[in-house]
Amino acid sequence: MPGENLTRDEARERAGLISVDGYEVSLDLRSAVLPHEDTFRSVTTVRFRCTRPGAATFVDLVAPSVSSVLLNGRELDPAVVFDGSRIALEGLAETNELVVDAACAYSRTGEGLHRFADPEDGEVYLYTQYEPADARRVFANFEQPDLKAPFTFSVTAPEHWTVLGNGEQTGRDGETRHFATTEPISTYITAVVAGPYHVERDHYSRTFDDGGRLEIPLSALCRRSLAQHFDAADIFQVTRQGLDFFHDHFDYPYPFGKYDQAFVPEYNIGAMENPGLVTFREEFVFRGKVTQASYESRATVVLHEMAHMWFGDLVTMEWWDDLWLKESFADFMGSFSLVEATRFTNGWISFANRRKAWAYRADQLPSTHPITADIRDLEDAKLNFDGITYSKGASVLKQLVAYAGQDAFLEGTRRYFKRHAYGNTRLTDLLSVLAETSGRDMAQWSRVWLQTAGVNSLTPQITYGADGRVEQLAVLQEGAPLRPHRVAVGLYRCGADGALERYARVETDVAGERTAIGELAGAERPDLVLVNDDDLTYCKTRFDQGSLDTLRGHLGDLTDPMARALSWSAMWNLTRDGLLPARDYIGLVLDFAGRETDIGVLQMLHTWAQSALDHYVAPEWRAEGGRALAAGALRELRAAEPGSGHQLAWARFFASTASSEADLRLLRGLLAGTEKIDGLEVDQELRWTLLLPLAAYGAAGETDIAAELARDNTASGKRHQVRCLAARPSAEVKAAAWQQVVESDELSNAMVEAVISGFGQPNQRELLAPYAEKYFAVLERVWAQRSIEIGMAIVRGLFPILQAHQETANAAATWLDTHPDAAPALRRLVLESHDDLNRALRAQAADR
Repeated sequence: MPGENLTRDEARERAGLISVDGYEVSLDLRSAVLPHEDTFRSVTTVRFRCTRPGAATFVDLVAPSVSSVLLNGRELDPAVVFDGSRIALEGLAETNELVVDAACAYSRTGEGLHRFADPEDGEVYLYTQYEPADARRVFANFEQPDLKAPFTFSVTAPEHWTVLGNGEQTGRDGETRHFATTEPISTYITAVVAGPYHVERDHYSRTFDDGGRLEIPLSALCRRSLAQHFDAADIFQVTRQGLDFFHDHFDYPYPFGKYDQAFVPEYNIGAMENPGLVTFREEFVFRGKVTQASYESRATVVLHEMAHMWFGDLVTMEWWDDLWLKESFADFMGSFSLVEATRFTNGWISFANRRKAWAYRADQLPSTHPITADIRDLEDAKLNFDGITYSKGASVLKQLVAYAGQDAFLEGTRRYFKRHAYGNTRLTDLLSVLAETSGRDMAQWSRVWLQTAGVNSLTPQITYGADGRVEQLAVLQEGAPLRPHRVAVGLYRCGADGALERYARVETDVAGERTAIGELAGAERPDLVLVNDDDLTYCKTRFDQGSLDTLRGHLGDLTDPMARALSWSAMWNLTRDGLLPARDYIGLVLDFAGRETDIGVLQMLHTWAQSALDHYVAPEWRAEGGRALAAGALRELRAAEPGSGHQLAWARFFASTASSEADLRLLRGLLAGTEKIDGLEVDQELRWTLLLPLAAYGAAGETDIAAELARDNTASGKRHQVRCLAARPSAEVKAAAWQQVVESDELSNAMVEAVISGFGQPNQRELLAPYAEKYFAVLERVWAQRSIEIGMAIVRGLFPILQAHQETANAAATWLDTHPDAAPALRRLVLESHDDLNRALRAQAADR
């Protein structure tokens, strides 16, 4: 659509021309309950000033139709000024009033105003999701983060519905609710939630040292049919703990009045930081038993979004180049507050083992970019919500705290909020306050950490002479600078009781190719040298040969859970890099995963082992490796403490690896109740987990899947059903799934995701082989015709990674070579998947 992909240059030009005084937005959502009505009425009044009277600009609106446009009382012809994504405005005055009356479309892809009909009770639920630029699908606006303004919303909806906005409701006229005017905020964080939601309420109070008092109404929402599973009390507990933490450390009271948290269906992302009205994916409402890792993950997301109230909402980046100014800080603060303020005191272990794995992968792709990225347009912005912006940025901030000191870091944030409240900032604004408070050269630190791409590897080189020095080698990855690192080096020794424990720790600065560490003179050679102990910096940890030999035999003997998590992560990186045979990694999992105490780490090991089996082992060993993993998983499942989270994790892993007749017979018996494992509760969510491999191996058919849906005729059940149906081993099934996803746009975003996840089963490589050629033939058409969310899901999800042979790699390379003018975002997605495929080929070669 012309003009839909706003560029940075266009945004800068418009920001130099206009400033916005305020919006009044009126939405009529009563048509949402009518199944054949696809649009709603949106009336926007925006008042703005122009620095050059007589100039021209445009306002953003993506809508099926516009009925009227009034500029300063002058009627403009929508057929002339509206092109489907922009309304052209000419002859601007110094002060202007624009009124746009439009019919906007309900969304089925999670962008704009998403409409969902609950199959369980037929109720309709609405919510908005805008980042980076989909508010224009709901009301006319200047869609860029630096044109902040106050917003006043009114929403007309069925009388019995709950309707929420960023501000508190101030009045009601029949079916129309009126909301308080917000503080100046960006368009992408305005929000509306409407529907017959189940609502629970609480309250937060805070008395400050100066005697001032803050009262914040709290609420938590979910669909009515999920109410029986909704543990709002735990969500409120984490919310209050987070608000206490951020008030203690930021010295700036929560600025947005109320704090609503809505758990909504078919959400594309984890959550969104709309001020006063945070939205979350409803999978955080747990329908069955989950491990503590799931509760920890939810708490981290709650706190991540809360941190955004300051980093992102109160102070907002000027353009998406500095997306890290909100996402990196929120990611860091989410884990920092989790550990300091909640019951999840091992949160940094999860961060080191899970979040940083995302960053390490992203930073080794051909599309890697600096944390402060070059964002040319909105498509670039959409793709940069990635592991670098989130987890590498957060890791670098953790290193900054070690480098500059926690007190200096927090004092810098406090000054930053007070100087730039309700404004927009760039990198230099933050660096200036951090330089003030730390006394460090933040410009140089920024150049090497924020403005360059790539990850370093740190390797201990053990040389023992008269001074007993330990040297570290910073191994340069292509394209990455040699950065300064503040690290801890841990020395570990196996004791008489078999435990592998740390007996010495040195915290030091590492810079350049080699750094000598002389504090350990006279020490005996350690069994294990762990560089980056305590996970202070962002680097790939390597091992000297002696340490590697120790881990091969004693990884499970490491008594410190953080050291163990870091060692597991390092061994996985060695596997991905083709430096450790994938079957050796699987052997480590079989030998030591059963002794892992941290449930989040254990579940990550299961994920990595499955990935090693599916992609990295030599194909001729894959069947044997699968049988070994299934046997190991079943052994640990039977040995686990009855009713424990570890037992549940091993049950899920066993289901994912089961392939033999005996394994599948056990799964069917657990579903039928003819087989029991002491303490294992086979609830509805676990039932679907057990049914999927049965469907994938042809041991359960359409009738079995329909019977399971009859037990669970819910939105979640429908997604599981669609996944299982697409997983069946039939050429006809695969053709139908391809048709549903690629050739039709009838499915919602959630259903597209479910079909894709069922389509690509690792045991069906021959069935899937014909789709490699079809994939490359449809890429540009899919990208042009579908929403960016659906396009990304298809391009990533259907890439023929399971066809990990040179022919597929060549086909991807040919497509890239012959489509130089394809959309840059599309080329990036294909390039990333091509790199994953080549990495798999290298790992398979190393495994032979």
